[in-house]
Amino acid sequence: MATPVRTRFAPSPTGFLHIGGARTALFSWAFARHHGGEFVLRIEDTDVERSTPEAVQAILDGMNWLALDWDEGPFYQMQRMDRYREVVAELLAKGLAYPCYASPAELDEMREAQRARGEKPRYDGRWRPAPGKTLPTPPAGVDPVIRFCNPTEGAVAWDDLVKGRIEIANAEMDDLIIARPDGTPTYNFCVVVDDWDMKITHVIRGDDHVNNTPRQINILRALGAEVPAYAHLSMILGDDGQKLSKRHGAVSVMQYHEDGYLTEAVINYLARLGWSHGNDEVFSRDQMVNWFDLDHITPSAAQFNTEKLNWLNAHYIKATDDKVLAADTASRLARRQVNPENGPALDTLVALYKERVSTLNELADAVEAFYIDVRPSEELLTQYLTDASRAALADLADEFDACDWQREAISAAIKTTMKAHGLKMPQVAIPLRVLLVGQPQTPAIDAVVEAMGRETVLVRLRRYL
Repeated sequence: MATPVRTRFAPSPTGFLHIGGARTALFSWAFARHHGGEFVLRIEDTDVERSTPEAVQAILDGMNWLALDWDEGPFYQMQRMDRYREVVAELLAKGLAYPCYASPAELDEMREAQRARGEKPRYDGRWRPAPGKTLPTPPAGVDPVIRFCNPTEGAVAWDDLVKGRIEIANAEMDDLIIARPDGTPTYNFCVVVDDWDMKITHVIRGDDHVNNTPRQINILRALGAEVPAYAHLSMILGDDGQKLSKRHGAVSVMQYHEDGYLTEAVINYLARLGWSHGNDEVFSRDQMVNWFDLDHITPSAAQFNTEKLNWLNAHYIKATDDKVLAADTASRLARRQVNPENGPALDTLVALYKERVSTLNELADAVEAFYIDVRPSEELLTQYLTDASRAALADLADEFDACDWQREAISAAIKTTMKAHGLKMPQVAIPLRVLLVGQPQTPAIDAVVEAMGRETVLVRLRRYL
């Protein structure tokens, strides 16, 4: 019977869940779901100085907003210290690790000498036990670090599921510190013990971890543990081709929520950042799970494209139920202290505007004009409110005062006024839009007028006429 697939997402809570981390989480989650396996969430919080409860919560919020549900966890490394110390002791007892008393000053001196000789700076094994070797006397009062006895010969090789065959000579690596002087384990060691204990079968992570992989494989083999399959994802570049960073707005996944992106649009977009299924651009979460594999992940860097994300988001907004959009828009208006109870039905406005926007914030911007006292700019008034249009709108206000308040009757009133004044539709409709919502472009003007309501329309028209 095949071993069940188990993947993990293991962020460090030293900041927000950013786009790169979210894509790693998505690919790990989708791979587990595709194979009917399990997805584990692990918080790697051993960097005590930089890890914060707020960052942990930001990660959990981001995962929940993306609906990347985990089967086990979250596990916290700081709660597993006893287990790590137990494994360190096991390696020491087997002669697979050793205490090193070299001071920071000694190590600096050693590296300087190596550089002077044109050698690669690395630990020289001065405290590593060996047959026939006499070790120095441990200095009094010094707590040692614990180093792993890395193999000195041969190579570490693995078939990376994204990058292909990777091989690194053991001679290129020195003896990794696995525990600090105070006994706390180091990152690479904790990761190994966690992956072993949690029976992780596939490690899907960013390619900034490639250099850690041979060290981790050597420790796993020393422990007699199964070595998982590794898949290292290439980095994501910004729109400008540079490494994605805060200046590209890659602050937090939750910022995309704040900026008015739908979860499904972000998931669909992230899936296409380095993975593809034929030429499919738009697909559901279920389709992604059904199709997802590691064979179609590109080993080259993916490039973030804000225009593509906006296009996808617009697609999903159009496809979303009006009442669902109205509920979200209501919450966005509430954060602006705008009350949509005192005005047109929000789902009616959402239905009018959702074809014209790329984000939910743009949708809130558009419908807000129906609930607040909009005053068009002097620039727009000067540009569009001519003497001819002013006279026509004055008559149109009278028509609106008398006609049935239905779209057909409103349309007829506009056309009657145009004909009477010898004007074309833009000469009436554009200044009408400007006076009503402060913008020269809107959906069909008769629909906008109907939705706004007779009383508000007349107030906004007559104060300028």
